[in-house]
Amino acid sequence: MKFKKISTLCIGITFILGGCMNSAPENQQEYSATTKANSHESLIRVQDYTGQGYALDGGQATAKIAEAHHEEIEKAVKAFFLDKYKTKVKVHNIVGALNAASVFVESEGEPHFYTYAVVPIDVKNKQVMADKVWSEEGQVEDAIRTGIYAMVYSEEFKNLDQYLKEFTTEHNLIGLTKEAVENVGGNGYSTPYYYISISPDAFGINLSKIYLENPDQSKTEWEKILMNQKMNEKSIDITIQLFMKNKNVEPDPSIIEQISKDIKKMNGLPLGIYSMLLHGNMIGKRTATGSKDNSLDSEEIIKDK
Repeated sequence: MKFKKISTLCIGITFILGGCMNSAPENQQEYSATTKANSHESLIRVQDYTGQGYALDGGQATAKIAEAHHEEIEKAVKAFFLDKYKTKVKVHNIVGALNAASVFVESEGEPHFYTYAVVPIDVKNKQVMADKVWSEEGQVEDAIRTGIYAMVYSEEFKNLDQYLKEFTTEHNLIGLTKEAVENVGGNGYSTPYYYISISPDAFGINLSKIYLENPDQSKTEWEKILMNQKMNEKSIDITIQLFMKNKNVEPDPSIIEQISKDIKKMNGLPLGIYSMLLHGNMIGKRTATGSKDNSLDSEEIIKDK
């Protein structure tokens, strides 16, 4: 099952930046206090959530520094993506973290994807280390692969989008707001209803490497590249995440069952392993996740040729 995989990026970033705690004893007291204070985070209706209140452990000391150096951070992150990943990005959100700022970005044009970078911050001297921007290993490469996949199979994704739009309307469901996806998503090719992750071995070639060597290839050129490769559908994860539209309404198991049945029998959908997550109407402000005790998940469904 993929329920444990649910995730917004907060889990990964908290772990990665939390790992810096031992090398920064001056922030350990603040880190512990922040963790304890947020053990019972406030909730908000998902349709009202745009990322407000999102926080990372240790971010109290860096949030104000990051805000004061917003332009410097934005400029450094844009240069980082252009230099290392040959991609122009727009910056949507900058969030304080332990000894750093986490910066959520969206690629401009195609391939389209969301991801993030980390800018180290010297808390003691209140300085932003703009020349030391970094990204989690494999994170951006995964995002690039998802963007290429969605671009090449755009018709199949349109079919999935149309199905989910009709299904959510019919069953009184809702997805994340577009602003939440932009500000706290960071999950590759994403929509308010789903996000994708693709392993490096999905096509038998190093897709992200080919992109870095020639990022300006057209959709037609990418189609030729992928059509000549054997696809490993089990290396493509498509996670559908939905919420009950009305407050105080429990997630309905029959909804998960119906989506599973529909995905199994439908033709013309993107290939991959599908999993479904269904939450109540509320989402955590701090963690940007709807995962709660009453959340439901499905068995994996493999869509292959």
